[in-house]
Amino acid sequence: MATVNYAVRCFVTNPSAKNPSKPRPFVVRCSVPLSPSHDASTAVQERPWKVADARLVLADGSIWRAKSFGAPGTQVGEVVFNTSLTGYQEILTDPSYAGQFVLMTNPHIGNTGVNFDDEESRQCFLAGLVIRSLSISTSNWRCTKTLGDYLAERNIMGIYDVDTRAITRRLRQDGSLIGVLSTEQSKADEELLEMSRSWDIVGVDLISGVSCNAPYEWINKTNSDWEFNSGGRGGDKFHVVAYDFGIKQNILRRLASYGCKITVVPSTWPASETLKMNPDGVLFSNGPGDPSAVPYAVETVKEIIGKVPVFGICMGHQLLGQALGGKTFKMKFGHHGGNHPVRNLRNSRVEISSQNHNYAVDPASLPEGVEVTHINLNDGSCAGLAFPSLKLMSLQYHPEASPGPHDSDTSFEEFIQLMKQAKQAA
Repeated sequence: MATVNYAVRCFVTNPSAKNPSKPRPFVVRCSVPLSPSHDASTAVQERPWKVADARLVLADGSIWRAKSFGAPGTQVGEVVFNTSLTGYQEILTDPSYAGQFVLMTNPHIGNTGVNFDDEESRQCFLAGLVIRSLSISTSNWRCTKTLGDYLAERNIMGIYDVDTRAITRRLRQDGSLIGVLSTEQSKADEELLEMSRSWDIVGVDLISGVSCNAPYEWINKTNSDWEFNSGGRGGDKFHVVAYDFGIKQNILRRLASYGCKITVVPSTWPASETLKMNPDGVLFSNGPGDPSAVPYAVETVKEIIGKVPVFGICMGHQLLGQALGGKTFKMKFGHHGGNHPVRNLRNSRVEISSQNHNYAVDPASLPEGVEVTHINLNDGSCAGLAFPSLKLMSLQYHPEASPGPHDSDTSFEEFIQLMKQAKQAA
C-alpha cells in the first residue's frame, strides 16, 4: 500500500539544561497509509484543517484571501464595518444592511451560536458577513444552532481568517468600498474586480425589497425577562401606524411595551389610507440604502407631517429631513455599531447609542423652524431633529438598540407625550 510521508520540525526546552531558555530542535516523521481509492497527490491536498477557499475583492484592487463558511457562491455588495462587541444575530437580521457586507471589528464571532428570540426581521437581508475568527464551538443556554449552519440555511455567505483590522483601516481612510465575495475558483481575480467596479449602491431602491407586502397588526411586547424600563406606563392607549421601510422588530416591541396599538403598513402605503385609519401618531422606520432613491416615500411623508404626530428613526429621520426641504448626503464610511456617543442638545445629556446608516441630513439645508436636537460626538453630524409646530421628532440612530445600550429608550416615551399633547389639544 502506498504511503505519504510528513516531517514536522519541533522545538523543546529542557528545564534541567545549563541554558534552559535555548530550545532544542527535533524532527518528527510519520507515514500515512493511503486507501486504494486515493493517490499521493490527493492525500497532500486533503489536510486536517480548512484552507483558504474564498476571496474578497475590493473595488480599489485589493484581494483578500479567506476561508468560507455559510453559503458558497459569488456575491457583490458594499463593505461596511460594525464596531459592536455583541449582537451579531441582530445585525444579521437588520434589514438596513441590505446590499452590504458587514465586517465585524470584534475579532471573535459565533461563540454564542444563534437562537430564534434574537431575530430582528423575518430573514437575513445583508449580502455577507466578514469576520476575523469563527468560533469552533458554541456556549450559550439559548443556542439552537451554529452561526455557520444558520447562514448556510439562509443562503448568506461568510468569510473568516481575514485581516479585518487592515480592511477597517482601509475603509476609514478611503471610505466604504464595493466588494465581491466568491468561493468560485473558476472566476479570475480580474473578473471579480470588474464586478465590484461595475456595481453601485447609490441611487438603488433597497426599501421595496425589505418592506412587508400588506398591513398587519403587531401586539408583542418586550419579553418580561428582558424588560428594563417598566415605569411610566399605563394611561391612554395610542394607535400608531408604522411604515415598514425595513423596520426592526424591537422598535415594535418597545412601542407595544409603552402601551401602543400598532398597525404596520408597507413602504408604498398611500398617505390617504393611513390618515383614514385616524392614527394618534405615525412612525417612519429605519431602512436600507439611499433616501434619495425612494421619492415615493418622501412624498408620503410630506402628506402626513403636520396632520398627526410623527417619529422618524434612521431612514425615517432622513426622509423627514428631505420632506422638510433639507438635503441628505452619503457619509465617508457611515456609522455602524453599538457604541456611538450622542449629545442631546436640549438637556446636554450624552447617550451611548446604536447606529447603522451611511447617509445623514445636512442641517444647514433645513428651513427655519427645524431644530437640531442631537449631534453625534464622533463627527458632529446631525443625529436628531424636531419641529414642534408640526408635532415632529426624529433620531438618526436606534433608540430600540438590539444590539446596543438602552440610553435612548426614553425617546419612545417622548413620542407618547407628543401624541398625548396632540390628543389633549384636539
